[in-house]
Amino acid sequence: MSTALSQNLPESLLGIRTRRLFVLREAMPPLTVMGQTPDAFRRIGVIQGGSFEGEPLSGEVVTENEWQAVRTDSHACAPVRQTSLRNWTKARKSTPVGYYFRMNPMFETSSKKYDWMNRMIAVGTGVRLSDGPVYSIFEVL
Repeated sequence: MSTALSQNLPESLLGIRTRRLFVLREAMPPLTVMGQTPDAFRRIGVIQGGSFEGEPLSGEVVTENEWQAVRTDSHACAPVRQTSLRNWTKARKSTPVGYYFRMNPMFETSSKKYDWMNRMIAVGTGVRLSDGPVYSIFEVL
């Protein structure tokens, strides 16, 4: 159903363009289950390393600080904060079929070379494998 508001929109409002920044693979043992607390059911994931590679960015994930990425060629640090949603039905819990895993990572760096990351919006999709998660991260253009 078309309305007057949605007619004659400029091209930039008809869809969202992205470019892939990198694919990220994290080494992570099974989650530690803390259980139900007064606020939520809590689990802890410990990232033991990993790597990411793509056209504009490649490097390794360090283990000392969760969600911190270090480029091996410049050693520029870029901590990442992200909001994620992971959902599946109990019938499909053991397979990625019907699996929904999306995130909104936000980057922060003091590197002049990667300062452009401080002013971008990114989105991603992921899947949790037995040895850790794999993500594809995209810049929204």
